[in-house]
Amino acid sequence: MRLPPAIVTHAEQVLREVLRFSAPADNTLSRYFRDHPRLGGRERGAIAEGVYAVLRNKLFYSNFAEAGNASTMRRLILLGLVEAVGIDALGGLSEEETAWLTRMAEIDRNLLPAIMRSNLPQWLLDQLIAQYGEENALQLADALNRPAPLDLRVNSIKATLEEVQAALATAPILCATTPYAPLCLRILQKPSLQNLTLFKNGAIEVQDEGSQLLAQIVGAKRSEMVVDFCAGAGGKTLALGAAMRNTGRLYAFDVSEKRLAKLKPRLAKSGLSNVHPVLIAHEKDAKIKRLAGKVDRVLVDAPCSGLGTLRRNPDVKWRQSASAIDELQTKQQAILAGAARLLKPGGRLVYATCSVLQQENEAIAAQFLASHEQFSLLPMKDVLAEQKIPLEMGDYLKLLPHVHQTDGFFAAVFERKV
Repeated sequence: MRLPPAIVTHAEQVLREVLRFSAPADNTLSRYFRDHPRLGGRERGAIAEGVYAVLRNKLFYSNFAEAGNASTMRRLILLGLVEAVGIDALGGLSEEETAWLTRMAEIDRNLLPAIMRSNLPQWLLDQLIAQYGEENALQLADALNRPAPLDLRVNSIKATLEEVQAALATAPILCATTPYAPLCLRILQKPSLQNLTLFKNGAIEVQDEGSQLLAQIVGAKRSEMVVDFCAGAGGKTLALGAAMRNTGRLYAFDVSEKRLAKLKPRLAKSGLSNVHPVLIAHEKDAKIKRLAGKVDRVLVDAPCSGLGTLRRNPDVKWRQSASAIDELQTKQQAILAGAARLLKPGGRLVYATCSVLQQENEAIAAQFLASHEQFSLLPMKDVLAEQKIPLEMGDYLKLLPHVHQTDGFFAAVFERKV
């Protein structure tokens, strides 16, 4: 069944707002849908996926959208909608537009210049080529420009992996286990989960396999004192609490009251009673100082560029800049130093980002080790072996979408010696 012609108009309007980059794309889309409640689920899905397709392919699309009689914005969104739903699903196209879209579909992108194939800002492509070499950088860019799958974490407090698989099969929702995280299920379509009993009662949480692995390498154990230093909306917090079997004390620190508020309903249905959300002003807050030298494990999922999550948030690459990365490094160093004060001797500190840039990853780890002699680096290969995670790594965890089919993640594990 074809989408009505008005959908192209709606999509063009919201794309115009999104491309101002004054707010995250998902926020802009949510606001637009609230303002247009008559749009049905299928229409909203097509509009959103069309907009995200433009964000992923903006350089390529823009190069071809400026010719012809139609407006550039209309041509951009037509390309995005065709990518999302196919040309046969669009109503109201002129003969000229149909012919142009057909020609566009025949272009061999492998013959295009590297910058257009990557669909990345030049500064970012240059950095990835410097780190990975051109061929690997383009493979990484291609993976980052594809939509992410939908991963679930099974809440072991509420259900087993097998129980969740069986319940999903009756929905029916197809899923498969993933290679690295033991409680992860990858959904093979993109169904709505909100109405599932599993979701309502907290037996499942939406969480990328890479994010689940970050929580797992913390190695949180029963009855320990653990801190999630930058908890946000609490995806990793909930995974840590379940790993602790709802024992000990798990503090969820964050500087954003809004983010912590999003954790509370998730926490309420998780079955966890060992989690204590704490609003802090900064990394030197007195609430943190009271725990100095007492904590077994700390996870610092640091504020970062987010460039490892482009599969989900393609607008990030257009909203970030090289100068913003430099500013983030200062913040990352300060947060890591603040979190380190919490550890008792023998305690472990995990520094993690959802970035693929060395400046935010290896460089921060090296700077921390140089300025904190009481900490040593635990090689990631040893941590992974300890947690029985079948991954080949060296000193650090470096997850990449074109290699591991996860978002891009980095992690380093430090141990306090004295």
